[in-house]
Amino acid sequence: MNRAELADFLRRGRARLTPSDVGLTPGARRRTPGLRREEVAQLAGMSVDYYTRLEQSRGPRPSRQMLTALARALRLSDVEQDHLFHLAGEEPPRRETASGHVRPGLLLILDRLHDTPAQVVNDCGEVLAQNAMARALVGDVMSRPRRERNLTRLFFLDPAARTLFPEEDLAGHARAHVATLRAVAAARPDDPEPAALVAELRASSEEFAHLWDEHEVSQRNRATKRFVHPVVGLLELDCEVMVSHEHHHLLVVHTARPGTEAYERLQLLRVVGLQDMSPSKA
Repeated sequence: MNRAELADFLRRGRARLTPSDVGLTPGARRRTPGLRREEVAQLAGMSVDYYTRLEQSRGPRPSRQMLTALARALRLSDVEQDHLFHLAGEEPPRRETASGHVRPGLLLILDRLHDTPAQVVNDCGEVLAQNAMARALVGDVMSRPRRERNLTRLFFLDPAARTLFPEEDLAGHARAHVATLRAVAAARPDDPEPAALVAELRASSEEFAHLWDEHEVSQRNRATKRFVHPVVGLLELDCEVMVSHEHHHLLVVHTARPGTEAYERLQLLRVVGLQDMSPSKA
């Protein structure tokens, strides 16, 4: 691990970004250009002290998960992400599998969607990035350990995940999760991630095992979904899915047609649902 080069690379990556580049409000006038250390730490889901020590060439060797989070926070390109991994003494992620690194251009689109819930997921269902409205609608998934960020695993193994949807819609969501995962597992037979997820869920969920044996197959695409929010109530939203084939990533956006009750509730969510999204809670 080259601590000095890693620290310099992180400092320069932080200096070239502005708050608006990453979906943050500028706030008070800044004495120096770039993001603050606490803002990078917030975006990467780490403590400010840990990030500060990395920039001061005295931090411990970051894990692969932490390096991926830093690459996402600093909006690094694929080449820059590989360089970050090399500086930390790690092999870069394999490109033929679903990468946890979200392209800067995709994150830029996500950051610009201020008034509608949107998140980036991989084709196995792992959430890779969320905007503030998505956190307000479904919770801050990115703050959880990585194993708890997979939407399919959460749906079948975490009862709280099902409270996001009306009871009568659960069967349809279950079938869609299983059919989508089956298509992914078949398309990438040499990738251990979907195979391991299937094995885990077949062993842990009778419902999943039963649906898996029915051999339905589908892919994530546009649909109308209903969400139950504890403050604003029921929202019926149009779900649009934009695919980035390069890394098996999907940008999932939920919108409501103007003039509908769902549109009014979505505007209310923007007001009341973001009140606890301050940087101090990241």
